Amino acid sequence: MEKTWRWFGKNDVITLDMLRQIGVEGIVTSLHDIKNGDSWSSENILEIKNYIESHGLRWSVVESLPVSESIKYGGTDRDILIENYKTSLENLSKAGIKTVCYNFMPVIDWIRTDLNYKLPDGTITLFFDKIRFAYFDCFILKRLGAEKDYSPEEMQQVLELDKTITAEEKNELIQTIIVKTQGFVNENFKNNANEPVELFRKLLALYDGIDKNQLRANLKYFLEQVIPVAEKWGVNLCIHPDDPPFSVLGLPRIVTGEEDISWFLNAVDSPNNGLTFCAGSLSAGTHNNVTDLALKFASRTHFVHLRSTELLDNGNFREASHLSGNADLVELVRIFTKENQNLPMRVDHGKLMLDDANTKHNPGYSFYGRMYALAQVSGIMAAVNKGL
Repeated sequence: MEKTWRWFGKNDVITLDMLRQIGVEGIVTSLHDIKNGDSWSSENILEIKNYIESHGLRWSVVESLPVSESIKYGGTDRDILIENYKTSLENLSKAGIKTVCYNFMPVIDWIRTDLNYKLPDGTITLFFDKIRFAYFDCFILKRLGAEKDYSPEEMQQVLELDKTITAEEKNELIQTIIVKTQGFVNENFKNNANEPVELFRKLLALYDGIDKNQLRANLKYFLEQVIPVAEKWGVNLCIHPDDPPFSVLGLPRIVTGEEDISWFLNAVDSPNNGLTFCAGSLSAGTHNNVTDLALKFASRTHFVHLRSTELLDNGNFREASHLSGNADLVELVRIFTKENQNLPMRVDHGKLMLDDANTKHNPGYSFYGRMYALAQVSGIMAAVNKGL
């Protein structure tokens, strides 16, 4: 497997020279300065591609070529936005970049309630606390009918939390769920941090009346338009699973497990319509056997995110070591290596350790924590390759 690393462009505090030194082979990045929905020009693509290659690396994967919200909810301008997407795919292919990761999660990307959960060894990881998330949903966002999505026992815990939670803790929930984890991956929140809750309500309102079936129909419509272009230009599109892999905030999630993955692969049955196999996202669902999913969908997997989560009581979970948790990364590397020796993979959601806490990394994208994870996974890969 090809060892890649998500890099956030020239302003990233982690430089390409640093990545060469730790054994990274390919770069996973995006054109972060291009407005969501605009087409990517050949000039802009080549500028970043040439910069990466000047440091002895290659641009292996685009993550992400964003799918605009209007495409997801079926807005009146979606056909214009899809045409821009097609143009971007063509221009990426002409530049030799053939793997494009995207997601179809409405409004919000990955969700955590704590970005600084301290582990016994002193390192810091990401954490999802279902009761605090329910508190955000019911008492901060004040989503109509939100309490129906939680059990009576969970709502009782939410009411108890309301008696003790501080204003500082409430603000930290807002910052964590909306601003900090979304601002660097989702343009919706980049320039609107002053009123994040109100903006969030407006974005949720765009999906009023959109259920799972309608969101699936909108994804199929999108794929029917773009996959023929991907086929023509030899581009592999690979959708990222929902994180976490279940419905949140009344929004449908449509890439959560085996049934969903089978559905979208069959909806437009083409080898260019594939999956980003994010072991971390899938492992956060109690309904998923991650190894079985890898065996079933290895042939349609174009990109792999190697990380794992540890499932806790009451619907909580946290990022696990890359050698433990609910995803068996050793077995996953074996499965995907057998399928495709050159499949790009990247480690993900590294812990904060050593000097990471003093550096302005994007949440989940530390340097030392990911370097440690890459070393672990590199060892797995070496052992698997020798065994094969």
